[in-house]
Amino acid sequence: MKISILIMNAYGMGGTIRATLNLADELAKRHEVEVVSVFRHRDRPFLPYSDRVTLSSLVDLRPDSKKWWRVGLSSRIKKPSTLMHPDERAYDNFNAESDRALQRYLAGLRTDVLITTRAGLNIAAARLARDGVTLIGQEHLHFGAHKPGILEEIRTWYPKLDAVITLTDADHTEYARMLDGHPTRVRTIGNGLPEGPRPQSRLENPVVLAAGRLVKVKGYDRLLDAFAKVIEKRPEWRLRIYGNGTHADKLSRQARRLGLHNNVAFMGPTSDIEGELAKASIHVITSRFEGFGMTIVEAFAAGVPVVSFDCPQGPREIITSGEDGVLVPDGDIDAFADALLSLMDDPERTRRLAENGRRTAERYRISEVADRWDEVFAALRHERTA
Repeated sequence: MKISILIMNAYGMGGTIRATLNLADELAKRHEVEVVSVFRHRDRPFLPYSDRVTLSSLVDLRPDSKKWWRVGLSSRIKKPSTLMHPDERAYDNFNAESDRALQRYLAGLRTDVLITTRAGLNIAAARLARDGVTLIGQEHLHFGAHKPGILEEIRTWYPKLDAVITLTDADHTEYARMLDGHPTRVRTIGNGLPEGPRPQSRLENPVVLAAGRLVKVKGYDRLLDAFAKVIEKRPEWRLRIYGNGTHADKLSRQARRLGLHNNVAFMGPTSDIEGELAKASIHVITSRFEGFGMTIVEAFAAGVPVVSFDCPQGPREIITSGEDGVLVPDGDIDAFADALLSLMDDPERTRRLAENGRRTAERYRISEVADRWDEVFAALRHERTA
């Protein structure tokens, strides 16, 4: 069976990209798999990917690519997208050229299964994909994070999909309610963790780690406020934040204003988050919402306990508070600082949480995740032939 996975930009960094490449690699052990990136802006992906997977792109943004037609491309890139709804959270990334490329790709699909990985692409597939292709829309955002306009399009077009895959049970409930009465199947399949040995933290370094895009939704402004309270009592601890994004300068100014210049380091993006986690003793999630929270599972697998705000939806479905991590009431800065201090002051508790976290991570082995995808493929294929 041939499986195609359509993603906005496989060449960047982020949880959706990492999870997609991990899934593609595992599925490629069982099927013919290609990842199709709408955009390409560098020669090779930032994150590693398997040579079992075919990778291609629809719009090449590299400065030296196909110069002979870039004049025409430039004019189309400057025109806004009409295929994507303005309430699609990544709307500004799309344009008239990506519309044209997507329409051409979807109309000429030569695959058995198409998996799309965000609302705008899910809707585009439902509208434009060639008949005969099994369409599966994967949701990496939680239901409540969608803006009203895109949510209305979701209600209109998702019934045209064969299946919707959510990352959490809470989102499954929302989509199942919305799609009640339609033939579209709704299933929950979390992100998977590649198998094999990985570096382990010794829990000896006074380092707290955060990782993700430097954007408002990740809540690093809340993290800096909490960490400022922590270093009043534990000035030897350091916070390392990995990632880049539009809020980088704003966060740097906030860190200086809070007097954190000696305690906080903005490390930039990394392609080896597992190696960096192994150098830390606590991992933190301060997001305003999370679709899943892949770094939680990665931290658990590295033997690092997690302190997270109990934001919608992902963390509460992965972390069992007090057993393998700590959930803090969403937005409570003082409680978050207290939770960090509690672990810093209790190495035995930290080690117990870390050991339990390793066991939790076992539930997210990529082979088991791929098994659940195969069950969906089989069920949909059976329905088509029945």
